[in-house]
Amino acid sequence: MLKKRDLNDCHVLFNLMAHPEVFPFVRQKTECLEEFMFLTKQTIEEEERGETISRTILDEWYNPIGAISLYDIHDGCGFLGTWIGQPYFGKGYNKLAKEHFFSELFYEHNINTVFMRIRKSNPRSQKAAEKIPYVTLANETRPDIYQQLNRDGDVYNLYQIEKDNYVLHQLRTQHQHEMFDDNHLKEA
Repeated sequence: MLKKRDLNDCHVLFNLMAHPEVFPFVRQKTECLEEFMFLTKQTIEEEERGETISRTILDEWYNPIGAISLYDIHDGCGFLGTWIGQPYFGKGYNKLAKEHFFSELFYEHNINTVFMRIRKSNPRSQKAAEKIPYVTLANETRPDIYQQLNRDGDVYNLYQIEKDNYVLHQLRTQHQHEMFDDNHLKEA
């Protein structure tokens, strides 16, 4: 589940972000709670100006467990940033958060392309991205962006999610569920 960013969640999120397995991979690194609160307020203001879309990721009990954001929005494109607190690794929250967030981006905010820059030294995020069926590696198809990301060295892989691929996947998945339900009813 997702909700708009809120300063009341900062204390919990800061403690989760500070974990050594999370901190190196967070885009907006802060050393203290006050700085984290300042950046969260800045993110909220950027969203009001249409520059960023950011949500707090919640667990099933509505506890904040991470953040997912689209940064640098320009011409219907932006860069995804996601992090989940270490106690919640491997429990499916990342996948679920991305599904909800992509739906919001593509259907409510007129976003056409979501880029993901993932450090080549971050195998956890690489695997998570490659599990998403509508994600494509864009190192060769978007060489201008790929080269810009790696101007200081070969650090990142570039992935992209096109709205058309996302919508097509959703339609296929919906059709498969409907086919299964129809077949299941016939068998009963």
